[in-house]
Amino acid sequence: MDTAFILEAAQAVNQAILSHEADIESLDREIGDGDHFINIKRGCATILDMQGELAPLPPDVVLQKIGMKLLSTIGGASGPLIGSFFIAMAKSVKEHGADQLPQIATAFAAGVDAIRQRGKADVGEKTMLDVLIPVSQTFTRLTAEHVARGEILATLQGVAEQGMLSTRDMIATKGRAAFLGERAIGHIDPGARTSQLVIHTICDLATRRN
Repeated sequence: MDTAFILEAAQAVNQAILSHEADIESLDREIGDGDHFINIKRGCATILDMQGELAPLPPDVVLQKIGMKLLSTIGGASGPLIGSFFIAMAKSVKEHGADQLPQIATAFAAGVDAIRQRGKADVGEKTMLDVLIPVSQTFTRLTAEHVARGEILATLQGVAEQGMLSTRDMIATKGRAAFLGERAIGHIDPGARTSQLVIHTICDLATRRN
């Protein structure tokens, strides 16, 4: 994972988010605060605006700068969570590198754990973590087992999809959806949908880079 890939991924994710605006906004209107898409869109635009500044920098510095900027840019609950994700990834990349898949899996796990700790949430609570934690655990396991890169990427996309769909039958315990009780059942969590879309997009990009 080099700086060029991070910046290319930011562009691809931004395009994917914009292409799925109606889908994400519909989910958020049903059980969210109604500002999830706006906040994620703002975050993506912020990263794109930083590309000239970030391009000559090493990956750990890029991730750190993105995280710090998002902390002050994205509104709602998303800012602290996503900012913490990038900052934790940056620390891991600085300490362990990001040249090989196991190192990238370690960095991703650090970022996901930062979200878990900051949000005080876990799997089964109808949040983005229902996608991110299973993906992280699978990523770590498959790289440790030396599974082929293409198979890992395809598997992670499937795990992300399953995680997203699993939120449909959950009762939320975090965020605005928690106040809906059983009325939230039958609706996919918008954060889980966005996370699945990001995972799918980045895996597609990494596959094309093989």
